[in-house]
Amino acid sequence: MAKVKTTFFCQNCGTQYAKWQGQCNACKEWNTVVEEVIQKPEKSNWKSPTSTAKKASIPLRIKDIDVSKEPRLDTFDGEFNRVLGGGIVPGSLTLLGGEPGIGKSTLLLQISLKLPYKTLYVSGEESQKQIKMRAERINPNNNNCYILTETKTQNIFKQIEALEPDIVIIDSIQTLHSDYIESSSGSISQIKECTTELIKFAKETATPVLLIGHITKDGNIAGPKILEHMVDTVLQFEGDRNHVFRILRAHKNRFGSTNELGIYEMQGSGLREVSNPSEILISKKDEELSGNAIAATLEGMRPLMIEVQALVSTAVYGTPQRSATGFNAKRLNMLLAVLEKRAGFRLGAKDVFLNITGGITVDDPAIDLAVVASILSSNEDVALQKDFCFAAEVGLSGEIRPVQRVEQRILEAEKLGFSTIFVSKYNKISLKNTVIKIQLISKIEDLVGFLV
Repeated sequence: MAKVKTTFFCQNCGTQYAKWQGQCNACKEWNTVVEEVIQKPEKSNWKSPTSTAKKASIPLRIKDIDVSKEPRLDTFDGEFNRVLGGGIVPGSLTLLGGEPGIGKSTLLLQISLKLPYKTLYVSGEESQKQIKMRAERINPNNNNCYILTETKTQNIFKQIEALEPDIVIIDSIQTLHSDYIESSSGSISQIKECTTELIKFAKETATPVLLIGHITKDGNIAGPKILEHMVDTVLQFEGDRNHVFRILRAHKNRFGSTNELGIYEMQGSGLREVSNPSEILISKKDEELSGNAIAATLEGMRPLMIEVQALVSTAVYGTPQRSATGFNAKRLNMLLAVLEKRAGFRLGAKDVFLNITGGITVDDPAIDLAVVASILSSNEDVALQKDFCFAAEVGLSGEIRPVQRVEQRILEAEKLGFSTIFVSKYNKISLKNTVIKIQLISKIEDLVGFLV
């Protein structure tokens, strides 16, 4: 039997040390270095049936490498497929993280119940009866999903060899433990060892593995940072538990884009795919109110129409407040300075509050013009027309700058019934015979002339 060794790990970032020290040199945190007992296994946990006959790899010229596309596995969930880049790649490892209670287990259980492939759902957190109760609520009729409640990797691999599933789901990686490591579940050494074994299993058998990961109070995946480097795809499930909408993003994807966005609505029967996000991001109201403007934004390949709300009021206290929800606060301060310098609006003594509806965060610079329009509308207490929308970036000198893929934004606004869209006149637009009116402006003073 191999000799048992001890080493020291930082519980915050996973850096390894030969001896204890008070501060971690990597992340500069204090009192996070703890001692853990490790033991290097003499044999691998996962044994491939063909490993003895497997030939060693040899170098190939790049033109001789076969690039025939391997088909992806359809998850029968349009939002999940979009974020992954078209489906699950055979032999890939996908890590899904998110806040406690946000719906990670519900999402993967719901997907496993939709799949026509043989799926093994391994849970170390819930009993089989608990999972059955939730499955009855989501999709009571499925004969391809198998539930296993186990945390020991040796027992899990025995069941995998017997069942030979097409997809394996682990809920969660922090609950697994291996006999080859003498430490508790959730420790850095256990997470690394269990993930390494799952990677070897996935690559040798071409079986995709989906992992659920806990997150820390800072919003990062719990455990060593190397965990995110080991897996092929890192997904983040976001949202406010007080709202019904959930957003799925890809922070890392070796097989597709990380710009795509998936939106779900939490219901009693599970998570509903939101195919038209504009239906949840634009408020339904009968009368026109000041301070509201619609922006045409893009998330990956998907155009979104979102509502920007602004409130401008006289500052009650000495220092005016600047508050932004879902928008960069520094960007808001910059736009207020441009309005004051270039358009002559005295906002230095007024409170400004900005909100992006739907509980989402937007980084697209094309939202700038809608932010400016909503601030002007609230400041002058003049309501904008409900069928106006905006798509342009605002520069420091007050110029209206062009944005990418403006024609896609225009067509989306036209499809949703908007009558006018304000864009930069420096955009090259080749659209002909559009129903929507395309209003071209070059500087912020032009926008003021149209709205005020």
